[in-house]
Amino acid sequence: MMTRLIFALVVLICGPVRADQVTVFAAASLRNVLDEIIAGYDTDDDVTVSYAGSSTLARQIQMGAPADIFISANLDWVRVLEKQGLIQAELIKMLASNRLVLIKNATNTLPEFSSWTDWAETLGDAQVASAMVNAVPAGLYAKAALENLGVWDTVAPNLVQSDNVRAALALVALGAVDYGITYKTDALSEDQVSVHAEFPTTSHGPIAYPAAQLTHTPAVKTFFAYLQSDPAQDIFQRFGFLPPDPGQ
Repeated sequence: MMTRLIFALVVLICGPVRADQVTVFAAASLRNVLDEIIAGYDTDDDVTVSYAGSSTLARQIQMGAPADIFISANLDWVRVLEKQGLIQAELIKMLASNRLVLIKNATNTLPEFSSWTDWAETLGDAQVASAMVNAVPAGLYAKAALENLGVWDTVAPNLVQSDNVRAALALVALGAVDYGITYKTDALSEDQVSVHAEFPTTSHGPIAYPAAQLTHTPAVKTFFAYLQSDPAQDIFQRFGFLPPDPGQ
């Protein structure tokens, strides 16, 4: 009885316990999986996510945007922020990895894939959607892969570049372009597209998803740890992501 009275007095004096805010900046390709992880996150804290291309988010952080956690689609942008003193090296953790694929609209009757050279040479007027090849990770991976496969000069004039990989996915899903270059998880998330071919993993750098903790409130620390937990990792893999590359 006395304990209940003391608790009631504390509530009256201090007011109700306030949920803390956690703001996550995350690569656009993580939208589905992070939405699922947050939906199952059992806490009173309010976790919100801003999705965009990793380069856009990194620049926003450079300009002082109030992010608590940054999850990039490649390590380079995280390292840029680390060198500028905005991220501590010990607070960077790898969450997952991915594959790069060539997609087409699921209803398109395009020629069967035989080789990258044949595909490029038979493109004709067919357009290929991608994220921006000189800034956004998915676009950087795409350009590297096409160059290493010896077809960049042929494919480059056909590219339709978008702000992020989800925008490129949408163009293919809507049938606005014939092909797209996305992550495999993007293709799995959209019923209106199918995988035409997988790029060899040797044709581009490892597709890694590093997470960086930028602030240090208890709520931020707890959610950052949860992203690395078995329940969260199970959700990553259910959405088609691969385990983190131990070499990263």
